[in-house]
Amino acid sequence: MRKVWILLAVLLASLNATEAQTKSMLSSNLVFNPSFEEYRECPRRIDALGTLTIVDAWYQPTAGSADYYNVCGSRECSVPKNKLGIQEPHSGVGYCGIYCSKTDYREYLQTQLKEPLKANEMYRISFYVSLSEYSSGSVATIGALFTQNRVNDTVRSVLMRKEVRNIGSGISQTVASYFEPQVVNDYNHVLTDTKGWTLVSGTFVAQGGEQFLTIGNFFPASQSNVVDLDSLTYLLPGAYYYIDDVSLVCLGCTEDAQPDTVDSVVTDAPGKTINEFTISPDSLQVGSTFVLHNIFFDYDKSTLLQQSYNELQQLLALLKEYPEMRIEVRGHTDGRGSVDYNNRLSENRAKAVVDFLVSKGVDQRRLQYKGFGKSMPIDSNATEAGRARNRRVEFRILSM
Repeated sequence: MRKVWILLAVLLASLNATEAQTKSMLSSNLVFNPSFEEYRECPRRIDALGTLTIVDAWYQPTAGSADYYNVCGSRECSVPKNKLGIQEPHSGVGYCGIYCSKTDYREYLQTQLKEPLKANEMYRISFYVSLSEYSSGSVATIGALFTQNRVNDTVRSVLMRKEVRNIGSGISQTVASYFEPQVVNDYNHVLTDTKGWTLVSGTFVAQGGEQFLTIGNFFPASQSNVVDLDSLTYLLPGAYYYIDDVSLVCLGCTEDAQPDTVDSVVTDAPGKTINEFTISPDSLQVGSTFVLHNIFFDYDKSTLLQQSYNELQQLLALLKEYPEMRIEVRGHTDGRGSVDYNNRLSENRAKAVVDFLVSKGVDQRRLQYKGFGKSMPIDSNATEAGRARNRRVEFRILSM
């Protein structure tokens, strides 16, 4: 009997250790919203020319229209059965989908990480994929690309690095080259599973400063190991994959070495973002204004883009840490356009930020918003750099 109790004690200790390790891995994941459970509204339709804007922290970097699915979605975007296939989530109730593809049409998912990667540290990236049975083929070379800057283009084909080179006499030339993702699924291991999920993972050493992750197929069809399968229905024009449970973990970083990604804000200094200075009680005073430069909108619109999520998470954390704080969100534009138009656009953009904060649980009574249009520039409107600084969102502390 004593041996039985000892065995049970060892088993219990093992389970507790496993649970602790799991919690540790989850807490150290550098990816926001890794299983696509957080969203601004339930998905309603699949649009071939649409833009991914409703799932928190994730967006599409090209004109290729990535898709979001959730159990709360419409018939087209539901889980497990939807317009582009049938699949249960790997975890939770949602996932995304992209063409990876047997043609050179491409879709990608992109997100900003919780913090920039550290030079010479080893990281492990992993995510799960499942091939839609409606596809007309399968591929192998789905991978993960890490970059210091956002990668974006208007193409609907393979995402490529583009560099403008001067070749003399005032003539310039754009040179395109393929990206080299840090982690790519094995070329000989074609991703063919339509019933379950397949893990794509690998390790790499960071150069330092990488803070954007892009997932997709960065190779032309001729280099993607395209395989046709009799089991597929061929209802779709290419290889379509569901994506779920994305994880990025630093293998060598100690907890003490991890920089604080939340406790940061600036004092009243135009042109500086909230993650440039460590917050101190002295800098949080009634009347202080903080500039949020990493807030992005569609051109000439007030639609808040998911690239803004990293910055907004820091603002949410600040409001949570100081529950009595009341703020006014302020929108500003550059000098182009009429006064009425800019006043309306800046106010709508400020309102969009407030609506996001309220959707995440911030009491509406703590928030105000106002648009100032082009009336309060912080730089010259004669240059594009100056206009870019003038287009901004701020928040001002009303009370503490």
